[in-house]
Amino acid sequence: MLNFKEVKAELSTPKKIVIIPHKTPDADALGSSLGLRGYLIKKGHHVQVISPTDYPKFLNWMEGNETVRIYNSDHNNECSRQIENADIVFCLDFNNLARIDELGLLVEKSAAKKFLIDHHLDPKCFADFSLISTDASATAELIYEFIVKMGDRELIDKPISECLYAGIMTDTGQFKHNNTHQNVHYVTANLMELGADTPRVASLIYDTNSYDRLKFIGYALSQRLKYLPEYHTAYIAINANDLEKFNSKTGDTEGLVNYALSLDGVVLGVLISERGGEIKLSMRSKGDFSVNEFARKHFNGGGHKNAAGGSSDATFEETVSRFEEIIKTYKEELNQIADANN
Repeated sequence: MLNFKEVKAELSTPKKIVIIPHKTPDADALGSSLGLRGYLIKKGHHVQVISPTDYPKFLNWMEGNETVRIYNSDHNNECSRQIENADIVFCLDFNNLARIDELGLLVEKSAAKKFLIDHHLDPKCFADFSLISTDASATAELIYEFIVKMGDRELIDKPISECLYAGIMTDTGQFKHNNTHQNVHYVTANLMELGADTPRVASLIYDTNSYDRLKFIGYALSQRLKYLPEYHTAYIAINANDLEKFNSKTGDTEGLVNYALSLDGVVLGVLISERGGEIKLSMRSKGDFSVNEFARKHFNGGGHKNAAGGSSDATFEETVSRFEEIIKTYKEELNQIADANN
């Protein structure tokens, strides 16, 4: 395993570098990738960001977005070639190559050195260098620390700082989640000092909804939100027809699960969605209820203690029914946590 001194030596001469976020990258995954890209280009490296899938349109403002290659589009052969010929592959905001589907096999086979920077639980050992902290609010926070440890804080400019700020802001739920620790504010203050226009970033992410998306959110809350007060749980179940009805795009369900969690008295909020033949679950919790453990045990997933995701091989209807049955076995635990939160 390489240490920071050895990594600094690796990056002291121009390299061919590929940066890969997890599939359907969010603001943290893409912001970390494009922020790191901006820094590495300043160091003289040839850098290509390759995303396993497309991502929400509201992230297109990030500098370097136009250079990102989407693997599952027309760039598969070129992406494969770049990974095969890379000197270094950075894996950001995921810790298991299975999370990037076909790209995982390409990364595994590549002779490139693998650098992993991530903040999720239960990492898999595949990297030559790892910067992992489950205490970090976001991978973007770790990218800032990585650049500082390389001795290059002065290379962080406005575009880089805004990419990193976006990741931290969103992964802390606009600084509301319990991962908003002291270092978050320290790093954020530094990013502001280095040029981040924080109101602009917030507006670009949260104030660029399409008319269809706002109608979709209204429909989801009025027709698809189910409250289970006896279990201190609320969930929103969105099927493929719902998404088609509102011309839903990638990212339109982003943040929807937080509405379920925001209900007074709710400890567990879940979004169950069906898109492209896949059933995904997004989970959020309050207090000591670990959705990471819940997702790992029941839905082939994982993540953080209070924010996790999973999937289901069953049909949409079967998944919803199974979820309701599973929740019944957590009644006592959920009640205890709800009482403790009051």
